[in-house]
Amino acid sequence: MSQGHETGVKREDAINPPSDAGREVGGDDEGSQQAEEYVDVEDEAKIRGVYRKLDRRIIPAFWVLYFLCAAVRSNVGLSLTMNSETGDSLGQKLELSSKQVSTGLALFYVCYVIFDAPANLIMSRISPHVWMSRIVIGTGILGCCHAALSAAWNFYLLRLLLGVVIAGMWPGMAYYLTLFYPPSQTGKRIGYYYTAAQVSAAVVGLVSAGFQKMNGLGNLAGFQWMFLLYGLITVITGFCLLWWLPARPQAPGTEDGPRAWYQRFFPRARPALKGEDAKLHYEDLTRVYHSPPWTLRDLGKVMLDWRLWPLTIMYFGVVGVGIGTQTFGTLIIRSTNASLTSIELSLLFAPIWICDLIAILIVTPISDRFNRFRPVFFVIPVCIQIAGLLTTTYASNPWARYVGLLIVGFGLGPTVPVCMTWTSEIFQPRHGEVGVAAASALVSGLGNLGSVMTTYALYTGWAEDAKKGPKQYRMSNLVMIGILALSAVTAVGMGVVLEILKRRGAGAEREGLVVDGAERRERRKRAK
Repeated sequence: MSQGHETGVKREDAINPPSDAGREVGGDDEGSQQAEEYVDVEDEAKIRGVYRKLDRRIIPAFWVLYFLCAAVRSNVGLSLTMNSETGDSLGQKLELSSKQVSTGLALFYVCYVIFDAPANLIMSRISPHVWMSRIVIGTGILGCCHAALSAAWNFYLLRLLLGVVIAGMWPGMAYYLTLFYPPSQTGKRIGYYYTAAQVSAAVVGLVSAGFQKMNGLGNLAGFQWMFLLYGLITVITGFCLLWWLPARPQAPGTEDGPRAWYQRFFPRARPALKGEDAKLHYEDLTRVYHSPPWTLRDLGKVMLDWRLWPLTIMYFGVVGVGIGTQTFGTLIIRSTNASLTSIELSLLFAPIWICDLIAILIVTPISDRFNRFRPVFFVIPVCIQIAGLLTTTYASNPWARYVGLLIVGFGLGPTVPVCMTWTSEIFQPRHGEVGVAAASALVSGLGNLGSVMTTYALYTGWAEDAKKGPKQYRMSNLVMIGILALSAVTAVGMGVVLEILKRRGAGAEREGLVVDGAERRERRKRAK
């Protein structure tokens, strides 16, 4: 663990370091390195135990909130085909044309793109757990409001407001993790709670079959019951998170210090760790506890860093395909077999996301173990998606085309977590806390232009592509293959350039950045 720069510095001194303790000032002597290695071996089991305790506190909460928010966000796609046989789907009730559906779906992502970065930067200034609760409560309220939709204009309005409210959730969760974990250890944890989106897509698809059975109950359509119940559960969960999620880490002994004025309106969150666990965590992530307030100049440096833009292109492709598949999955399945009923469509939609979940659980832990090869763990799943889309597009047998969608789901799983983890790994050492907050938000926000494209321009939005028959949606599928290829090529190029810079000694960390125990372990690991 981090012990200062001289051999024999006691652990108690590391808990309260002097002003420049833990900062890199030109390298440690041989004796200090040996001491650090000794302490690392001695405390490794304890450190792993600390992070497991954090896992039990943070990951289940994130999983639940992401499950519910993903359900509220994506229910609209299922509502387009629910009870269509009786004329009670969302599109039929509101008499929406394909173009109006695409416009409403795209408005959500337009607002998401605009407000993602500002929302994440605000979160870095205030209590992150309060901000996350605000997102969940607002999402639940607007989800309930979807049950009262009556015309195209209020469909547009609610999708726009939902984009504003939920903006910052996904990058905010990634940023929140870096407050408690080293960036190199966030990949599998992002993967763990990211499975909530896949389980949500699968469960929502299955449960929507039950909601369709409720059609007409209490003079409400099946999709109205779905929006109302999911929204209420989400609101309740949002209030519970105020008590459950830990606040920003504070140095041991300062947890009960003065609170900001707005915090007085909310319950005091229980500390994430106490006693010796808190001290070990402090040592391991000193830079989190001593992160200086960022300025507009710091933000400008992040935005001018060339590494931001390849990551955005990578995210653009994979999130565009993911949202396109999630939103229009039932329509794509129906195009392979027009005889399927709406309930059968819902049941066939779920396995796509089960395949997605399996891939996440397999790939993301391995990508953390071999984090030097992040581009490889991104590119291979992208190639799997391309293979799946080609199968869905050109196979002649309807079930073979459906298997192609399952392959797409498997490839989708690891790509977004790997991209976000790579972003944190690159920007935290160079730019500190503002680097993670701004870069993750910009990558997520600007990358969601891919979602705008797939929801507005493709499938229901592309008139020539919507002609009935075996070639339906062929051009939309090919466009998604194209943006995936762009993401893969960009990832390869990014990896090659970073490796060249590394060998030339370029891209060093920001001068004066706190180097803590976690960072020292990472440097030794990279040097091997």
